[in-house]
Amino acid sequence: MPPLKWALIGASDIAKTRMIPAIRSQQDSAITAVLSSNPERAKSYALENSIPKAYHNLDELLQDPEIDVVYISTTNELHASQAIAAAKAGKHILSEKPLALTLADAEAMVRTAKEKGLVFGTNHHLRNAVTHRTMRRLIKEGAIGKPLAARVFHAVYLPPRLQGWRLNRPEAGGGVILDITVHDADTLHFLLDDDVQDVIARSAQQGLSQGDLADAVMGVMHFRNGTLAMFHDAYTIKHTRTGLEVHGTEGSLIAKNVMTQEPVGEVFLSRNGASSEVPLGTPEDLYVHIIRHFNDAVRGHGQPFITGEDGIRSLAVGLAVQESAKTGQRVPVRYSSE
Repeated sequence: MPPLKWALIGASDIAKTRMIPAIRSQQDSAITAVLSSNPERAKSYALENSIPKAYHNLDELLQDPEIDVVYISTTNELHASQAIAAAKAGKHILSEKPLALTLADAEAMVRTAKEKGLVFGTNHHLRNAVTHRTMRRLIKEGAIGKPLAARVFHAVYLPPRLQGWRLNRPEAGGGVILDITVHDADTLHFLLDDDVQDVIARSAQQGLSQGDLADAVMGVMHFRNGTLAMFHDAYTIKHTRTGLEVHGTEGSLIAKNVMTQEPVGEVFLSRNGASSEVPLGTPEDLYVHIIRHFNDAVRGHGQPFITGEDGIRSLAVGLAVQESAKTGQRVPVRYSSE
């Protein structure tokens, strides 16, 4: 079959550093176009990354019959309108998280693609890691008994090259919660196979963000099966690594350096006073794993590893965390706008 031809909606850093190599790693996909609202930016980005076509008008890109799939990595407030337009034009869609700034918009994105018979995926990278996939398997196999508690350490330092709209544009969906906490929500759902019932959180400004945006947040997610999950997300922490722990009635899983874009990290199983490192399968680039599954879904085999419904779910948790941080109250998670 001919290769799937991708277009990049957004001349972004993540597209350049992660998604272009991942798409090109697959023999059944190629990149044919890029869109930027700045015509000169579109041309220079296309030239720098050996992309044949450069667009600065979304409608013109979507009218291109050679484009099969779009990857959306613009600022967050643009995702919904761009995805809906792409679906109406018959393009399969992989969108960055958060899908949108409201549940209603996120639902409209996914619904429009489904009505058109198109594949829609969300670019949550963490669940693609062999570390998290192994932890999910062990939890399902009962290695730690009934999960009781989890702890997520996802506090990092935002690289200077990314210190733009995330820190100073609330109208674009900036801030640490919609950037990082939504990843925690998706990862914990994947591991525990359960939904967050309610949250309580406190956010802060610790030197990077401006206006009403938070660059740090701590809180607790309460899952429907009773599991409590503590999370710490930040843009401001320079001197430690990330981690994830899940504690159950029969043991604990301790994962080190795993809330990261790189295919790295270690997982340890602790039971009865003894701890042993868990054998992991062959590491695979997280974004290659995403693209491989997405391409298969477009070809009619299975579904994306992270679906549009997964993106709606993580956004719902993120919005609840935002509300709790503002009000100081425990907030139930609403998974539907209705």
